[in-house]
Amino acid sequence: MIRRRRFVFGAAATFGIARAARADQRVTVLVGGQSQSPADAQARLFLPFLAEHLSGSDIQISNVSGDAGLAAVLALAKAPANGTVLGWVATPTLPARIVDRHAPDLMDSITLLGAIEREPISIVATTATQISSVEDLIARAQTNPAAVPFGTPPPGSPPHLAMLRLQSLAEVALNIVVFPTAAEARQAAVTGHVAAASLGLTSAIDDLRAGRLTGLGIAADNQATAFPDMPPLRDSGVDLSAAIQRGLAVPAGLPDDISHRLISAMKAVAADTEFHGRADDRGFVATWVDGDSWAVELNDDRARLARLWAKHPWPLGNEG
Repeated sequence: MIRRRRFVFGAAATFGIARAARADQRVTVLVGGQSQSPADAQARLFLPFLAEHLSGSDIQISNVSGDAGLAAVLALAKAPANGTVLGWVATPTLPARIVDRHAPDLMDSITLLGAIEREPISIVATTATQISSVEDLIARAQTNPAAVPFGTPPPGSPPHLAMLRLQSLAEVALNIVVFPTAAEARQAAVTGHVAAASLGLTSAIDDLRAGRLTGLGIAADNQATAFPDMPPLRDSGVDLSAAIQRGLAVPAGLPDDISHRLISAMKAVAADTEFHGRADDRGFVATWVDGDSWAVELNDDRARLARLWAKHPWPLGNEG
């Protein structure tokens, strides 16, 4: 049986999510993106499940936009370390901001609790495309890059970074066209104003299912459960794995008893069969990566992105 979760909407930039049986503590989750952005949409999907497994808390979202997601992280770093303020954060967004905003000490101020979602990056095109695969797209770009415009969300976003990595791996100059939002990049692909677009799978899944987009490839080791017909990029000879991992972070110095309570609730969400069902439906993988392991992955991302930045610095976007 599908459980029904109740949403309680408030004013301004925050809203109550799935008030638990008791409301003796209000928890604010900072999201580095505007309302209806991919980060915001995923937070709104996850947090009702967290509220259910974190009894006694009234969880609220606060959208903190600016500096490509960095503004929310800086706000988190300044918040009291008492469990009343959490951050909804993502990699490679976080290490990218450390690199392109020259903020090497940022991780000294926050602690990763754990990642709960993994969303692969997809390469999509209008169904009217004559491009048959990512390999075909790269070959066309080698002949005439201008004729193959490649849409992405804002500079420094995970789909944009994935295409910079693709360009480097394929040793080809792609005609990358950045859009202010993922929704605009998706629409450009649907209408054929770009030859293809790089998007998180959750941003493309509805159009893929409706037949408005076709999937040229997915930057993952295996096919996605949500859209199994999309081939991994490795099938096109491109050894690129790129995904967005999302989860929670807290201000540094949070007491152990509070962090253990939050982590236990997150693990319960990761094991929740309904959450897995929502993940399969929306195009991401329900997972659990503990904070220490996620921090190791973040440092690996940071080193990779630092090398990419040194070779091909991307413009400094502000959306997010």
